[in-house]
Amino acid sequence: MGVTLAGQNLEEEVEMRSVYCATLMDLAGHDPRIVVLDADVMNSMGMVPFAKQYPLRTFNCGVQEANMIGVAAGLSATGKVPYAHSFGTFATRRAFDQNYLSAAYGQLNVRIVGSDPGITAAFNGGTHMALDDVGIMRSIPGVTVMEPSDSTMLADVIRQLADLYGVFYVRLMRKKAVRLYEPGSRFEIGKANIVRDGSEVSLIANGICVHESLKAADLLARQGISARVVDLFTLKPVDAAMILDCARETGAIVTVENHSIVNGLGSAVAEVLVENLPVPMERIGVPDVFGEVGPVDYLKERFGMTAGCIAAKALRAMARKNR
Repeated sequence: MGVTLAGQNLEEEVEMRSVYCATLMDLAGHDPRIVVLDADVMNSMGMVPFAKQYPLRTFNCGVQEANMIGVAAGLSATGKVPYAHSFGTFATRRAFDQNYLSAAYGQLNVRIVGSDPGITAAFNGGTHMALDDVGIMRSIPGVTVMEPSDSTMLADVIRQLADLYGVFYVRLMRKKAVRLYEPGSRFEIGKANIVRDGSEVSLIANGICVHESLKAADLLARQGISARVVDLFTLKPVDAAMILDCARETGAIVTVENHSIVNGLGSAVAEVLVENLPVPMERIGVPDVFGEVGPVDYLKERFGMTAGCIAAKALRAMARKNR
């Protein structure tokens, strides 16, 4: 089965962290290689059920993220398939050297899961707000970087990773996502999905920004403008073919990301365009500032990630195209 879009984009009933735990428990029941590592945030990630069912395959390394990645690399060298989690800031920035040398340079087989990406850290504030994690992990040779957009995609990606080899970074919102895909959908890592077709401007997004982009497309449709919405859930390797199709077929692009506009989704898309087919492009994301405390809805407004802001940027990109 391929990708089937959801009939309605409603908030899901189950949190993403619960789906992560349930999927790994199911995998572990069939695959003795599966092991889980955490940096003293198992309660926050909802992984206690896994630890209770598989205590000998659970490693809580404490508040030692760098050590956790080293342990994960060592377990992988013995034939295990490790999934190592901490909050995104600590899984990437604090453990960068181990991600780079112990895992990637060592050509080992490690899945690194960073939770609460970007503004979804909300009341944990700037110290916990992963706004640079994509840039950090994108800079490491050979690492695959992904951000599943809903629980259907998350479950499928986590299952696929059990049988792949390499270093993978998965950005994972802990709370409830908006449903984008029907259960049973299958996703190709490295290939983006068109979740709404259009002909005049392309809105390229991932994670929580896909739903906001769909709402922006509705706003634009009321003005007679046809907007395409693309879920570019794999940040590296990026789907250059999809980006170039959008450039050729719509002539204007807006990128929307829950990350700094420095070295994230917008940068990845711009790199493809500038080397192949430059078209007017606008970027939406967190500017070159630190994160701050607040509810997600406030932070969306604060950093221009709302449907209204996206629609306004689309009009600006189209105006540049028409000039």
